Amino acid sequence: MKKIPTSLQDVFILEPRVFADERGFFLESYSERTFEELGILERFVQDNHSCSRRGVLRGLHYQIKQAQGKLVRVVEGEILDVAVDLRRSSPHFGRSVTVHLSGENKHILWIPAGFAHGFHVVSDQAQVCYKATDYYAPEHERTLLWSDPALRINWELGGEAIVSTKDQRGVALHEAETFE
Repeated sequence: MKKIPTSLQDVFILEPRVFADERGFFLESYSERTFEELGILERFVQDNHSCSRRGVLRGLHYQIKQAQGKLVRVVEGEILDVAVDLRRSSPHFGRSVTVHLSGENKHILWIPAGFAHGFHVVSDQAQVCYKATDYYAPEHERTLLWSDPALRINWELGGEAIVSTKDQRGVALHEAETFE
């Protein structure tokens, strides 16, 4: 598996080895040994799978306690995946990185704890799978406002985003609970 850096030091893209022939393909999306070699030492405790249609924007979500590292991949379709650094001690606090993940490119994005995460579906439909390093804890969940101008995220919207009521109520970065 190849590790590709992004503009944020602790967030990176993983490019798995894909073995393809006339029958289809095979790839190893997770191996504890391989991930340890890549420096990802966290234990994953939960797998999540979402399916969304074109224009859906989910996020930006994080948990202030029981913070989750996430390993995100798309098995069908394409998304613009976004991570925002919410660690005040980081030189990149408040900065974001955007990455196109798709069933075609088979890339995987590692987002450590201390980041908000969201995505925008740019294909007709997308199935997104991600592993989390801690359990979902709704009492600790927070939502950063996806459209906060201070974040300067280009969501590549081709029209009006389809956003949940919860995500519409997200808070601006300057009001958000953050990490040390």
